[in-house]
Amino acid sequence: MSEDHTVLDRDDLLAVEHGVLETVATVARELHSGRTHSKSPGLDDALDRDFGLDSLSRVELCTRLERLFDVSLDEQRVFEASTPRDLLRLVVRSRSGKPLVLRSEVLRDASPAALSLPERATTLPEMLHWHAEKHAERAHIQLYDDYSDGEIISYGELYRGAIGVAADLQARGLEPGARVAIMLPTGRDYFLSFYGIVLAGGVPVPIYPPVRRQQLEDHLRRQQRILANCRASMLITTREAATLARLLTAAVSSLEHVLTTDDLATGGGGRFEPVPVAPDATAFLQYTSGSTGDPKGVILSHANLLANVRADGAGMGVDNNDVFVSWLPLYHDMGLIGAWLGSLYHGVRLVVMPPLSFLSRPERWLWALHRHHGTLSAAPNFAFELCVKRCRDEDLEGLDLSRWRIAANGAEAISPSTLNAFCERFGRYGFKRESMFPVYGLAECSVGLAFTPLGRGPRVDSFSRATLSRRGVAEPCPSAGEDALRLVGCGFPLPGHEIRIVDESGREQPDRHEGRLQFRGPSATRGYFERPQATATLFDGDWLETGDRAFLDGGELFVTGRSKDLIIRAGRNIHPAELEDAIGNLDGIRKGHVAAFGVHDVESGTERLVVMAETRRRRPEALAALRSAIDACATTLLDAPADEVALVPPNAVLRTSSGKIRRAASREVYLAGTDGLHERAVWLQVLRLALIGTGPQLLRLSARLARTAYAAWAWSVFGAAALLTWSLAWLPLPGRTLWRCARACARLAAALSGLSIATANASALPREGQAGIVVCNHQSYLDGLVLTAALNRPVRFVVKAELAESKLLAQPLRKLGVLFVERFDARAGVSSMQAAGRALAQGETLVVFPEGTFKRMPGLLPFHLGAFVTAIDNDTAVVPLAIRGTRSILRAHTWFPRRGPIEIEFGDPIPPPQAADRWARVTALRDATRAVLLSLCGEPDLSHESNAVDGSMQP
Repeated sequence: MSEDHTVLDRDDLLAVEHGVLETVATVARELHSGRTHSKSPGLDDALDRDFGLDSLSRVELCTRLERLFDVSLDEQRVFEASTPRDLLRLVVRSRSGKPLVLRSEVLRDASPAALSLPERATTLPEMLHWHAEKHAERAHIQLYDDYSDGEIISYGELYRGAIGVAADLQARGLEPGARVAIMLPTGRDYFLSFYGIVLAGGVPVPIYPPVRRQQLEDHLRRQQRILANCRASMLITTREAATLARLLTAAVSSLEHVLTTDDLATGGGGRFEPVPVAPDATAFLQYTSGSTGDPKGVILSHANLLANVRADGAGMGVDNNDVFVSWLPLYHDMGLIGAWLGSLYHGVRLVVMPPLSFLSRPERWLWALHRHHGTLSAAPNFAFELCVKRCRDEDLEGLDLSRWRIAANGAEAISPSTLNAFCERFGRYGFKRESMFPVYGLAECSVGLAFTPLGRGPRVDSFSRATLSRRGVAEPCPSAGEDALRLVGCGFPLPGHEIRIVDESGREQPDRHEGRLQFRGPSATRGYFERPQATATLFDGDWLETGDRAFLDGGELFVTGRSKDLIIRAGRNIHPAELEDAIGNLDGIRKGHVAAFGVHDVESGTERLVVMAETRRRRPEALAALRSAIDACATTLLDAPADEVALVPPNAVLRTSSGKIRRAASREVYLAGTDGLHERAVWLQVLRLALIGTGPQLLRLSARLARTAYAAWAWSVFGAAALLTWSLAWLPLPGRTLWRCARACARLAAALSGLSIATANASALPREGQAGIVVCNHQSYLDGLVLTAALNRPVRFVVKAELAESKLLAQPLRKLGVLFVERFDARAGVSSMQAAGRALAQGETLVVFPEGTFKRMPGLLPFHLGAFVTAIDNDTAVVPLAIRGTRSILRAHTWFPRRGPIEIEFGDPIPPPQAADRWARVTALRDATRAVLLSLCGEPDLSHESNAVDGSMQP
């Protein structure tokens, strides 16, 4: 840009730069009106990747820049521009010998409101530094107090205090990349210590602090494994724990310093030296709760964390007027990342209280939301249950929860009864059902992976328990039936993330088929620290195993249980969570203190179902009554009683630090015989399991064989139909005759492969000889075959121009009337649209897939504009056409078709809207068509996925 500086002074150049950036931002917002978050552009951002500007939107961008600056731009150079900086150069160089005039009144109209977000930050230090520089005095953290407003920590105070800690740590010899464990309660010292370690170049390792002094020695012994695994060089803890913790230096060779917060400076103690940090460097290690036996530290980079908090914020619609109220422990990902770092990034005030404050008096959480006008909060399911059971009406008088718009429920199994009870109980205090926000996440994905759609509220569906356990198929059923299993939907993947369900062989499952849940995305960890074997089992190619079992229904995630906790008994899959929840409701059993697990039986080759439940009852007749009640409960849910019921005293069922049942550890307790109970006779177990297990085992085996046989048969049918159509295309047949032959082949292939195609509102299709543009969603490679079979008259499909270069396909496609469009050459793309216009003038109907591609995950991707520009220029109506079912039958990146119904539904024709501005008419027609297709296809809106790279009718 140096040659441009001689023409414009700095102020003028900055004004032009601002005008270019604002124009890019405005066009991008209008082009992607459905996005939940619009990024403020920088000069070196990519116009295609970061803002999804295709060639047609660049035409509009060129027009606006010419009007704004009163210049004439070279269109080809605008098409070739990669960044706003390239556009800035073009504007400055196109002055044509006259002064560059900035029409400021136009610029003011186009300017969006300023966003107070560190959008260009790539690391945690950059994120904090941005806030401290922009609004140092803004309140960031407010420490909850029952009787006062509580201490407030501003961004500036957090930054200055963290620098003091960092300087002290560097003075004590902390090396970049060294691990520093934090064993502190929620409070000012925790926040300063965490960020002090980060600024000093270290890697924080949060571990949970001791709850009671009497258990301090036992607690430190459990944490010793984590300290050894991460090779911590320092430990920051409380004064009470420090003396005993120093004894760990003998057992953990890497541990050189045990420090208290009193030992660390808060404003000096050394000279702070900034440490360069790369985005892919490790930000901190998150040890999964309850992992002290075989600790696994999840490696999370700065890029992982920023990707996740940005996606979380988009999923919850967060802005800096929100207030997050949290009691979640800061050693847990939901509290540390979801509550704190998410609030820090979005400029949200965070009101925090210690976990014990909530546990001792749950109403404190609700009153904190009331007092501080809280809009956001999150908790595991048990917290909502605790509020329902423990909060007394007299303690809630005057409570107002009407401002609480997101109540994220995650981190453990979500109970439908708890959701309903909480919404009903606290609805009278202003809580809205649509504020209940089931989510799914895991430490290996930083924290969040799937969120419920904003404003929808929880989705609770009923499925046949028997069908799910015997065949692994989630078959809907009435909620009132005895066989009904009620499950809560956990929403859809966050922007940029994907999930899939696979069977035991790694083959992707269709909708409503249970399997292993896998994910991938920018928030995903690269593995476990110093655990190569565990890391290897975590990955399946570029997909990561969650350890959970689940299924998808219309793209929404339904989690059924943990893979490692799954009990395979008599050929049936038993998910312990539902059984534990039901048993926990029995009178005399401690709610949330029940573990159901399987124990392998060598004689039978299967698993015995063991239920371990805590009770305070000791009289033999009372224990016998409880065993009978548990057996009756298990029989109701599973058609058979448990093989063993172990009634144990309080605290015998092991739980993690976050309250989850540790089934594997409880199984070890049971096998050690500490409950004093005897096993049933082996011969009785074998006989009972043989009687009830043969049928389900045969069903699963036969279903697997049938699926494989069907896939082979379907491909033979599809291949024969394609070969026959290809052969006919080389004969001298008229185009319409060839179309009829192709349609007959497609219909025969659908019939022979068992694909049932139902069509609704077919009268909306333009009559033969009547021009029209049919716009379809794109789900699968089968879409073309299905539409050919279903449409009752010839149409012209719009396909990518690269296929015209294929010696094998070009001639057959031309004979079938296919229209080729150029994807990458902007001028050729305009010619393609002109060809489309000529086809419309001849009374032909075009079929366009405006997404241009399809993905494995359900959802409607962003639309390219070519079809809508063509419709506007030719004054032609657009007919929406929704395809349902083909994605489930044959997903992207898989070649294993499955049976399933297919539905095709036409929407009513949408005429071109009336508006003075052509661009406004194009985007209005696109948005109206998209809204109809979203309602018809029943899939989520993936408008946040930027895949638009050109302006053609498809990519």
